Amino acid sequence: MAERNYTRQLATIMSIDAVGFSRLMGLDDESAVAAFEERRDIIADSCSTFGGRTFGDAGDSIMAEFGNPIEALRAAFDFQGRIVALNSSVDEAMRMPFRAGINTGDVIVRDGRLYGDDVNIAARIQEFAPHDGLAVSETTWHHVKDKTAAEFTDLGEFMLKNIALPVRVLIAGRIGSGASPASLVSATLPVNGHQKLSSKGPPAIAVLPFQGHGGERDVGYIADGIAEDIIYGLSNSRWLSVIAKSSSFQFRDDTLGTRVIGNALGARYIVSGTLTHNGGQIRLSTSLADVSNGRLVWSQRFDRALVDIFSLRDQIGAEIVSILDKEVDRAEQARTFQVPWESLETWQLVRRGRWHMNRRTRGDTEIALEFFEKAYRDDPNSSAVLNELAWWYFWRAWLRFGDSDDLDKVQQYARKALLMDSLDARPHAHLGVIDIMRGRPGSAVDHLDEALHINPSFAFARSAMGSARLLLGDAAGAIPFFVDTERLSPFDLYRFHNLGELAAAYSFVEDWPSAISTADRSLDLSPGYFYSRFLKIGALTRSGRMQEATRELAILMTRHPDFSEQRVRWIPFADKAANEFLIANFELAK
Repeated sequence: MAERNYTRQLATIMSIDAVGFSRLMGLDDESAVAAFEERRDIIADSCSTFGGRTFGDAGDSIMAEFGNPIEALRAAFDFQGRIVALNSSVDEAMRMPFRAGINTGDVIVRDGRLYGDDVNIAARIQEFAPHDGLAVSETTWHHVKDKTAAEFTDLGEFMLKNIALPVRVLIAGRIGSGASPASLVSATLPVNGHQKLSSKGPPAIAVLPFQGHGGERDVGYIADGIAEDIIYGLSNSRWLSVIAKSSSFQFRDDTLGTRVIGNALGARYIVSGTLTHNGGQIRLSTSLADVSNGRLVWSQRFDRALVDIFSLRDQIGAEIVSILDKEVDRAEQARTFQVPWESLETWQLVRRGRWHMNRRTRGDTEIALEFFEKAYRDDPNSSAVLNELAWWYFWRAWLRFGDSDDLDKVQQYARKALLMDSLDARPHAHLGVIDIMRGRPGSAVDHLDEALHINPSFAFARSAMGSARLLLGDAAGAIPFFVDTERLSPFDLYRFHNLGELAAAYSFVEDWPSAISTADRSLDLSPGYFYSRFLKIGALTRSGRMQEATRELAILMTRHPDFSEQRVRWIPFADKAANEFLIANFELAK
């Protein structure tokens, strides 16, 4: 048996993390590193003064060990006070606060390093601490509660990543320091409450007030307005539960961190952002975080010219709403794979079905239908389930060039979904696309108008409205709808179809370069989409690029040996001269 060269001991572990380090690195990496090192030296000095030692630096994180939990608490208060004073002397954009988590427990010591669950717990609870704040575990609290000039706010018990048992977390603040983050927490969380986010049921999302930066007086109003637009837009998604503005806007100071705020609001996802206004430009940086695991799901920066502030707000807000809806859906689809099949709830069955549907293979679409049908058996009045079934049969009808039986089923499910929820945009959109496929684009416009009135950010309805206008002969009027869809849903799995429709619109207005480039973008996403290649061939011939057109024709016939012009004649243009126009362009390549 190998000789054991490690020991066990009782220790107090402090995990310390620089808040916003990555953001500062993006602004000025050299200054960020210098600021971190200066503050790290302060931390090491405070820990040493109170009988501790630092170890295991990794990136922007520091670990410290103490023999006495009281001294650990004092060290944290000391270095945080010194860092607050230092930060107050530098530009606000370059301030670097530090938060800390303290846990007391059994550790393994080997070569000067510490290991064990109690080390990991310190790192996990540090994520609950406010900026410039401190979180402690229940075990540490028992040692220090009556022996230090500190006040504690109980956040309750949490299941922490890779920790078997729940851990009770408290926020610690120095008595007499004035208003503290803990006071805000205590106003929103029940003392001794168990704030465990449920893994079941539809998730809730909260949009925090966006932070405005810049000297202009109106930047705060713009930031709040965009956040409000996002709340309104997400509430139209129907499948998401959206925390009311009156609750989420209480957290204007985001120093508590997303974990604490999310648990306080009962939200699984938190949307936050910052807006900078500089002259005639604005920059909005926004992100989506998963509260349950602390993971950043999505982040993006939007740079826009500030010309018309109100249309700008609508544009950015709608774009973010569309992206957030899809990113949350993607995260929830992945989450359902952590749940055994027999334990799936109705909404989880829908998410699992959507995952398979998005793979777009014959086998996956059949599996998706099994999930949707099981969900329907479990809850035949769920509008979410009815809408997924309507979409499934629409997709198959589209592949079959308008199968009447499938369209009947789309109509059946869509109308029942409207009975269940008259303010859901999806059934209106499904009724609209039925009319499109049945050659009634004028009637389709009415349904799609209603869908977009309910949910202006609904990219599918915008694309369908473009198709309806295109079929009615208004190619120029259709183009903005397809372009809006590109902006609202830049990563949509069915984007190839929208681009194909846009290529057709450019063909009708005889903008051949745009038709060719748009068809190419569609084919990049779906090389087997016959319609985009057909349109590209016609646009190439009209541009006099016959050699390229001939090469594309050979690709089309190789990929689709059964292709006939009858496929194009099937497209339900109100004026059949439109079909013949596209076919005539194509025939020039033969």
